[in-house]
Amino acid sequence: MLLIVGMLALTSVATATGQTASTAPADSVSKPKTIGIVLFPGFETLDVFGPVEMWARLPDYQIVMVSQHGGPIKSAQGIDTLTTYSFDTAPQFDIVMIPGGMGTRTEVNNPVMLAFLRKQDKGTQWTTSVCTGSALLAKAGILDGRKATSNKIAFTWASSQSNKVAWQGHARWVIDGKYITSSGVSAGTDMALGLVEKLYGREMADRTARGSEYVWNDDPAKDPFAVETRP
Repeated sequence: MLLIVGMLALTSVATATGQTASTAPADSVSKPKTIGIVLFPGFETLDVFGPVEMWARLPDYQIVMVSQHGGPIKSAQGIDTLTTYSFDTAPQFDIVMIPGGMGTRTEVNNPVMLAFLRKQDKGTQWTTSVCTGSALLAKAGILDGRKATSNKIAFTWASSQSNKVAWQGHARWVIDGKYITSSGVSAGTDMALGLVEKLYGREMADRTARGSEYVWNDDPAKDPFAVETRP
C-alpha cells in the first residue's frame, strides 16, 4: 500500500515535478514555509503521522517528506510513504523533524543521513525529533550541550549515542533553544501541539487538538514513562 499524505503529498509532487499550481490546492501552494520530515526504512508510523495531523492545517507551513534517495519508504509497520525529495534535491526547510523507529539503529551509522541533518540544521527555525530520532541528532553532534529526551524504553541506547547531551529521563518533551525532542511514539503528537503553541499561541494549539478529538498532554514535565538517569 502506498500512503500519500492527501493534499500535502500532492502539493509536494506538483512542486518537485514542475506541474502548474492549478494541479494542487491553492491554500497549500500559497504557504510560504516548509516543514520537512525525514524518513528512512523502519521509521515509526505514528512518530510521523501524529505530528502531521497537528501541523497539516497551520496557516504558514506546508509539509513535505524527504529521504536519502526519494520515493516510497517503508515504515516499521509496513506502510509505504511517498517522499517527494531526496537529500540532493531537498530545499532548506524552516522546520525539520526526525522520527524514531527501529530504522534509527541503522541510520546512526549512515554518514549521509548525519551530514544531511547537520546541513539542514544550519538553516532551520526549529529542529525537532520524535522518539529515537533524537539519537540521530545526537550522533550528528547537533544536540551537543543541549537538553534532550528520547523514547524511554530505548533510552539507554539513544543516550549512548552522545555523552555531550544533557539527557532528560523525566520529560514528555524538551525545548532547548530551537531544539525540541520528544519521548516515544505518541509523545510526538504532544510535542507537535507544543510547537503549535510556540508558533501561534495556546488557543490555536487547543483548537487543533480539539479538531482531532485528541486529549493533549500539555505538560512537558508530565512523563508517565519516566526513567532515572545517571548524574
